[in-house]
This record gives sequence, structure tokens and C-alpha cells, in this order.
Amino acid sequence: MGYQCETIDPARTVMIVVDMQNDFVAEGAKLRSAQAAAMVPRLAQTLKACRDKGIRVIYTAHVHRRDGSDMGLYDDLYSPIADRSSLVDGSEGVEIFNDLAPAPGEHVIKKHRYSAFFATDLDLILREWGITTVIISGTTTENCCHATARDAMFHNYKVVFLSDATGTFDYPDVGQGALSADEVHRATLTILAFSTAHVMTAAEMLARVKAGDGAAKAA
Repeated sequence: MGYQCETIDPARTVMIVVDMQNDFVAEGAKLRSAQAAAMVPRLAQTLKACRDKGIRVIYTAHVHRRDGSDMGLYDDLYSPIADRSSLVDGSEGVEIFNDLAPAPGEHVIKKHRYSAFFATDLDLILREWGITTVIISGTTTENCCHATARDAMFHNYKVVFLSDATGTFDYPDVGQGALSADEVHRATLTILAFSTAHVMTAAEMLARVKAGDGAAKAA
């Protein structure tokens, strides 16, 4: 069982960097994922390798308008969103973490829900580019990365999910028991590997990339 991706065609593949923003990665951020912050150097190296191999890179940023007009239920779920101290559109907190800054011409898709496909033009862009495979990296493993991977599969994209270039945070006990970040991460990878994606390391992904024509075209 489980989807297998033996080779990756760089011309038809995109790397999606999910929500690696200051509010999720920077030291002291209220929504910080230490696990995601720890894998920043590996992800930065992987993005450089993807660009060198001709794989396009596209970013997402989870943002909300200060007036709450796109909020939905998020202000009921997360107090730093409710009090407008995190994920406010236009603030420094929603910018991509500097060590992972987009290259010239790379797009940042603003999203208002976990999935990068929900109410955005991501699918439109990927179809314009002729993409058939998406690689998922970023944070958090079980929420925005998981939701984006699932929606990608629902849209008939083949999905590669990077086990060592995604990350999450410790979960407190809210009635079902606490879980460590490692436990949440591992459970999500197991579920995705069975039902949605080919889960692999960044090195394993790069080893599967077919020889291409060098750097990706400017977006």
C-alpha cells in the first residue's frame, strides 16, 4: 500500500514551502515550532539543490487581515491569532524566514486556511506550469503540510512529502492526552505514507530527480 514515486521530472515538479514564516520559526514567536526551526539549514540546502536541478519553488504564507474578515474559526482556535499578535497580513511576522527567503521571481501564495489550495490561485499556477508532482516541505507537519498534501492529491497531483524538511510542535493535553512533536510528526508521516504521499527524506528526493536543463525558468 502507499503511493510510490521512483523518479522526479524537474520540469513537471514544484517544491512547495509551507508557512516557513517568522511567526512560526523565529526565536520567541508565539506560534514557533522548534522542530521546524531546527530543520531550516537542511531545507535551505534542499531549496538550493532544487533550483540547481530545475525544480520550481513556490512558498505559502498563512495570513489574516487585521479586521478578521477572512478569519473563520481561527480566532477561536489560537489566541495569538485572536489578539492579532501573530499572522497579521502585512506584518513582519508573516514574512518568510530570512534564511529561506524566496529567490527573485518566486511567488508567495497568501492563504487563510491550513491548505494552500483552499481559496487561493495555487492550482491555477501549477496547471499553467504543467506541474504533475508536488513536493511538500515546511510547517506544521500535521496541519498545513498535511492539508496541502491531501488537497494536492485530491487535485490529482502526485505528492512527495519530506520527512526531514517538515516539522511541528508539542501538543498540550486538551482532553485526549499530550503528544510530543516527535509523536505528532511520526504519526502524520505514517498516515500520509499509507494514504496520500510518498514520504521520503530530502536526500532521497534529490536522488530521484532526473537530469534536467539546469536552473528553473523565472516565474
